[in-house]
Amino acid sequence: MSDGTPADLFFDAAITLLHRVKEEEAEAVTAAGTLLADTVAAGGRLFAFGAGHSSLPAQDVVYRAGGLALMNLLAVPGVVGVDVTPATLGSALERVDGLASAVLATSPLRAGDALVVISLSGRNALPVEMALTARSLGVKVIGVTSVAYAAETTSRHTSGTFLKDHCDVVLDSKIPVGDAELTLDTIPAPFAPASTVVTSALMQAVMATTAATLADRGIEPPLLRSGNVDGGHEWNRRIMEQYGDRIFYRH
Repeated sequence: MSDGTPADLFFDAAITLLHRVKEEEAEAVTAAGTLLADTVAAGGRLFAFGAGHSSLPAQDVVYRAGGLALMNLLAVPGVVGVDVTPATLGSALERVDGLASAVLATSPLRAGDALVVISLSGRNALPVEMALTARSLGVKVIGVTSVAYAAETTSRHTSGTFLKDHCDVVLDSKIPVGDAELTLDTIPAPFAPASTVVTSALMQAVMATTAATLADRGIEPPLLRSGNVDGGHEWNRRIMEQYGDRIFYRH
């Protein structure tokens, strides 16, 4: 590790990754935002899914001030975040065949909807099966993953494929295998993961593109406002009444 404090070096690494995705994933971000705008304009519903720490960027775009009111979290019990005990159970559930199909069979997803599947490695059975099965149901799928894992690891899904192989649009986070940006001679393992920072930025870039694309078509994007500004609750109440049949986190 070169000169500079660990904090400086982490910020530099994260900024470098953000610059990379800004430049190299611009076309994919536009495609993803357009896909979501198309879905909204056609009356479809929007969902986001991630397991473990990959659930954090998914949660970041649901019921969010400045975000799209129509983005719903597709939750799988035991894998959303690290609130399950023991935390290792969540990692184990990601490798269970059939779990995604069972979740989708009882979820509100239907043909014409769009689903964002977030998985850093894209190698586990759950995200692969989630994308594969959703597409078979007529759902458009956006995958947010690190494509490097497909070249440097093996799939844990029975098909031998990765998340990136079952998506209409793929957003590559560019995160290196292992998700740790720093090393020190005095520390035996690499440390300081940046995947949440980069993936959340990618998600917000897609949301911004979706909103602007809808506006360009003369459609008011269904955005939420902060409840901590005057008039925010009234604004949100109007949006939720107007789009209530496509918002599932209220029920």
